[in-house]
Amino acid sequence: MPTKHRIFTTPFASVYPLYVAKAEKKERTKAEVDEIIRWLTGYSPQELEAELEKQTDFETFFQQAPKMNPARTLIKGTVCGVRVEDIEEPMMREIRYLDKLVDELAKGKAMEKILRA
Repeated sequence: MPTKHRIFTTPFASVYPLYVAKAEKKERTKAEVDEIIRWLTGYSPQELEAELEKQTDFETFFQQAPKMNPARTLIKGTVCGVRVEDIEEPMMREIRYLDKLVDELAKGKAMEKILRA
């Protein structure tokens, strides 16, 4: 059995501030980052806050997500030189979807485009 990728066991709360910092550096907001996370996972604002406080790891964060957005399969493009739509490992693909959405936010893309409206 291959060992799990380190990101799976990393607390979501330890990477979350990096998402927010990346967005804020480009004059976007924490509220927009939260909106993206909630769009992708179905967590309510209170549930998201609770997961951050609990230090839930990435794998659990995505496995327990209330409702993964079916439109997430429309997310295409590269993150760290890898096409998200080509990622075989399902959990890694979910994590990379979020990375891609935050990248799009930081690049100044309009929220309705990021949220595949």
